[in-house]
Amino acid sequence: MTRRQRQNVEALAARANAPAGLVRRARVILLSADGEAGVDIAARLDLSQEGVSRIRRRFVRQGSEGLLDRPKPGRLDHAVADTTVEQIVQLAMSPTPAGRSRWTTRLLGREVGLTSGCVSDILRAKGLKPHFTRTYKVSRDPKFVDKVTDVVGLYLHPPEHAIVLSVDEKTSIQALERTQPPLPLRSGRAVRHTHDYKRHGIVDLLAAREIATGKVTHRLSHSHTAADVLRFMKKVVRAYPGRQLHVILDKYSVTGSRRFSLYFDHGFDITVA
Repeated sequence: MTRRQRQNVEALAARANAPAGLVRRARVILLSADGEAGVDIAARLDLSQEGVSRIRRRFVRQGSEGLLDRPKPGRLDHAVADTTVEQIVQLAMSPTPAGRSRWTTRLLGREVGLTSGCVSDILRAKGLKPHFTRTYKVSRDPKFVDKVTDVVGLYLHPPEHAIVLSVDEKTSIQALERTQPPLPLRSGRAVRHTHDYKRHGIVDLLAAREIATGKVTHRLSHSHTAADVLRFMKKVVRAYPGRQLHVILDKYSVTGSRRFSLYFDHGFDITVA
């Protein structure tokens, strides 16, 4: 051993938080350098003579680096390629095979050639529980996956320096009012109010929720036409002056009108889900 090699090995043996196996291998080399026989070293450190010889050979070939723990290959069925993981995820979210009510880890494993335990670990890491899903209606639109990816991508990874808004509507809300205001609450008494009420017609609610902050911009109207939706969207634009807007809204009759489409073609980036 050179002087530098001995210093390195002594540092490994004296390291307080070093694994016990590493310390034992370092002591084998130090005792060997002091002239002790392999038989005596094996008896002293509770090793076999073959183990002592193997440690010496590792040191001769690689120096003090050869005493470190070697990487273990682990279980081969857990070394799953990213493409296979994506295939498992897509299968778990797809319609079940004929005659089956739900996907199981064994079914998925047979499809991709992996064990059910490996598939279970992948599903758990992805937060998927296909055995909890009873029914799900999937659109027959051939571009359904691309549209879902586009919309969900806006929710999860919104563009920088832009506002992502989720717009929805609630129609035919009855505007009811009690004939008298509720009586004040008292200890031990439930709230009390009259059983009859006044009708103030029907109102429609349009609301835009900012995904990042939860801020809601809303508007009430007595009708539900393309003109009402346009007035609401103009209010939304005024609420975010000079900002780039990405609007996600359901596709319903008024958003398909020609007037609505022309307005947005000239002013907004809109995703109709």
